[in-house]
Amino acid sequence: MNSIFKQIVYTIALLALAVSAVAAQATSKNRVAEFTNWSVFVENNPMICWSVSAPTKQENRQKGRLVQVKRSATQLMVSVVPSKGIGGQVGFTGGYPFESGSTVNLNIDGTAFQLTAGSEDNSLKHAEWAWPKNAEEDAKIIDALKRGNRAEIRGKSTRGTNTIDTFSLIGFTAALEEVRSKCKS
Repeated sequence: MNSIFKQIVYTIALLALAVSAVAAQATSKNRVAEFTNWSVFVENNPMICWSVSAPTKQENRQKGRLVQVKRSATQLMVSVVPSKGIGGQVGFTGGYPFESGSTVNLNIDGTAFQLTAGSEDNSLKHAEWAWPKNAEEDAKIIDALKRGNRAEIRGKSTRGTNTIDTFSLIGFTAALEEVRSKCKS
């Protein structure tokens, strides 16, 4: 991973972690719009805008059996950071540290994508996040999200729990348009 991308990932990860707390507060001053299942947030210093959604369904399995597990906020988001030249960065947090070296599978209405869990340095600050491998893949995923109805994300935790998180894409396109209008470069 090149150093600019690492810096961008780190910046977005920090902001996204803050979003976890902010998203839980319906009265957050940073939330500027809501479109069905997607909320839009804006941070002014530095200028960063993002749309985010929580899953509509979660499933956790260990050794093939459904189990109850404690997870922090689980979110799918798309961020725009004009100062870094980022016009759309997809990020997913499963609410747990992913298994080291694992791949997170994203399926949007039958179209499959892979996200890279964590980072090259396997640091804790990135352990709960998964990202597309490059900006080209981000663009493909965003295009599929705009056309899709449902996204399903499968990951594996460091404890061996397999998770399936399902997201409704109703409102995604309107939220993305709002993000891009609020965060023009």
